[in-house]
Amino acid sequence: MAEREGRGCALAGSGLGFGAALAMVMSWTANKSVLWVLLHGLLGWIYVVWYLLTHHDWRWL
Repeated sequence: MAEREGRGCALAGSGLGFGAALAMVMSWTANKSVLWVLLHGLLGWIYVVWYLLTHHDWRWL
């Protein structure tokens, strides 16, 4: 049972890291500003969700 808990923590950590990286790439693409990239990297998934909800020019739809 201890092994399962350890793996869950590793998965959560990598998911949060991916969210921050995704937010930073999206921020740079939209703003071209290092300060915004740093801020959005700290916010991570919050920025990703906000961006998807507020930008309605999705090209894949």
